[in-house]
Amino acid sequence: MATRAQRTSKIFSRREIEGLIADGRSIIILDNKVLKVDAWLPYHPGGDKAIKHMIGRDATDEVHRFHSAETLELTNRYQIGCVKGQWINFVPPIQGGKFRTYEESAVMQVDDCVDTAAGQDTDSTSSADQSPIFEPADAPAMSMRKRNALNVPQSSSASSVSSVELEDRQKAPRMSVMDARTQQEIDFDTAKYPSLDPQTQSNIVQKYRELEERIDAAGLYQCRYSSYAIECVRYLFFFVSFLFLLKTGWYITSAVPLGCLWHQLSFTVHDAGHTAITHNFQADTIIGMLVADYMGGLSVGWWKYNHNVHHLVTNSPEHDPDIEHMPFFAISHRFFEDLFSTYYERVMDYDVFAKFLVQYQEYLYHVILCFGRFNLYRLSWVYLLLGQGPRKGPAWWHRYFEIAGQIFFWTWFGYGVVYKSIPGGWNRFAFVMISHAITMPLHLQITLSHFAMSTADLGTTESFPQKMLRTTMDVDCPQWLDFFHGGLQFQAIHHLFPRLPRHNLRRTQKLVQDFCEEVDIPYALFGFVEGNQIVLGRLGDVSKQAKILAECQRTIAEGDFGVH
Repeated sequence: MATRAQRTSKIFSRREIEGLIADGRSIIILDNKVLKVDAWLPYHPGGDKAIKHMIGRDATDEVHRFHSAETLELTNRYQIGCVKGQWINFVPPIQGGKFRTYEESAVMQVDDCVDTAAGQDTDSTSSADQSPIFEPADAPAMSMRKRNALNVPQSSSASSVSSVELEDRQKAPRMSVMDARTQQEIDFDTAKYPSLDPQTQSNIVQKYRELEERIDAAGLYQCRYSSYAIECVRYLFFFVSFLFLLKTGWYITSAVPLGCLWHQLSFTVHDAGHTAITHNFQADTIIGMLVADYMGGLSVGWWKYNHNVHHLVTNSPEHDPDIEHMPFFAISHRFFEDLFSTYYERVMDYDVFAKFLVQYQEYLYHVILCFGRFNLYRLSWVYLLLGQGPRKGPAWWHRYFEIAGQIFFWTWFGYGVVYKSIPGGWNRFAFVMISHAITMPLHLQITLSHFAMSTADLGTTESFPQKMLRTTMDVDCPQWLDFFHGGLQFQAIHHLFPRLPRHNLRRTQKLVQDFCEEVDIPYALFGFVEGNQIVLGRLGDVSKQAKILAECQRTIAEGDFGVH
């Protein structure tokens, strides 16, 4: 017991933690505790990549919002020490962060001690660099808004800085045409949103945590099971309608209620995936697998693996799988650069096929979304067949339960309905296409809340709540239409509090709006039609950039610069 107390009470400096990460350790900060989570990576039910995006960061808000109190207790077993003062984030290795071992950077300690003895604060802002390419995101904001982004309090955890980062700060950023466009978007966001200096962001975090306490005190985390009773009546109506029409020979027409059933069931799967129904991990996971796999043919395990990353690095072109839809869509000019996806671990080629489709993406947007469910099948099969999920730990058995669910689904749907109950090839084809196209509003709702929002990276000092509100928008609709949107119309609120039951999101909206006014963060709220127009406008703007880039490349290749 004494040994454990000594181990957990050790105070780490920022440079020591940098050295641990450089040596390959997975270190995150949680409630000022230093956690070494290497042993947990293969067992995490939400996937290892979600944890990797938190390495070197204060992950307090992210971890608390995604996990129950019981799960948070389990994190104590990974504690190796603590930090004091305000932690200044590193760029995680998965995102390109650079680290040196403790021995390599130890020579800087002498200089730091001299500066501190002379009464000078050491420079600790380089960890705020938003990428190895660009200068700190707040640099242009300081000139526009006269805010001090260098006011970092001196502490044991923030008094040192990566020597690699110091060298990078002395280099001029690479500014190609694409880089200049990216910097322009960063400048726009830094002018629109609160300053990125630690004091301002700490205040936002404090207010955000107070908001969470008010939500909890109001009982909004308690699931209203009466609302799910109503949902079950709706599900039963669609299912009975499907069976009746199929039995009476209205084969193609029966595809409509089946598609509606899948569309509505997706919202319950989403709730279960966030443990927002019973708040018990295993119970909600079983609910999710029964509904998603056995009734819909989709994998909850894959969804968690994908969706957790999306919630942590929302709208990041390199890291967020929910906006990585090449070659069909590009919501940022950065996809023209053959970006490497850290989620899919491959380069997203901007090839001839992509160049053609992107030029017309605003016209193809709604059409392509009609086929979205087929892609979810593919991703689910890849996840399950390749065993990408955890094979040990609390979720070791999920893969086998889901594979059984896939067999069950394709038996009753593929064989029992499509093959045995519907005569004729064309009838079967029409039935399958219509039933799947009916689920298009689900894919529309998901993309609608993010495609129109910022894809800029403002650096490691940006707080979790500000990033969520900057990259996510809500859709305004009358209350009677809430069932159609399934809670996804409150996407910004959901990103702030992912474990909130969806039937309580509307009641939470006013509290979130008050919070946004208090901390001066814009709250994006648009009507459904207006939101679609904004998304189409964004897609059209990027397609115009693609056309201009293609024309420039053609001109350069042909050597025709208009000089005769």
